[in-house]
Amino acid sequence: MDNDVSAGSATSTSVLGHLALGLTLLAFGIGHTGAIKGVTAGDAVTLALYVGGIALFVAGLLAYRAGELFSGSAFAALGAFWFTWGIGAGHQVTADAVGFFLILWALLALSLTLGAASSGPLVQGTYALFGVGLVLLAIGQFADSTGIIKVGGWFAVLAGLASWYAATAALANWPVALPGHRAAGRGVTATG
Repeated sequence: MDNDVSAGSATSTSVLGHLALGLTLLAFGIGHTGAIKGVTAGDAVTLALYVGGIALFVAGLLAYRAGELFSGSAFAALGAFWFTWGIGAGHQVTADAVGFFLILWALLALSLTLGAASSGPLVQGTYALFGVGLVLLAIGQFADSTGIIKVGGWFAVLAGLASWYAATAALANWPVALPGHRAAGRGVTATG
């Protein structure tokens, strides 16, 4: 690769990553909710493989190249999650094996939630909502409860909306903080 070719800025890779994550989470979550007749989580497999898996993984590599350790780690790891989920969809595995898989990835979501403390409430909320959704989906698999699975799907939908909004807000210069709250960052103190 030519050294004069830019890998993109940290902001551009973050926007790409959050758009890919948001769209994938929306499809995955809506598929689990049963909110749209005839749409299942299995219908999100292609999106999960290419947008959630490959595009998100590439966004992670670009973020690493731009010096963004957190975004690089988050997007590359989540890309691996979506790719693995997409490849494994349709294979005959037990509900307990699916639940265990989801619990393992919920641990990643917990790590990302804790690591996103300085990234703002939308990014941290995305990972927290996704983690809760994964735990609920796992419990639903272990308990064979479609009701709990649907609730887990709604948490994934909320996570997808938060991720999509974070990316869209960056592109459109929309607000990302609640009125009266200032994000802590360079030059901003906790006391305002």
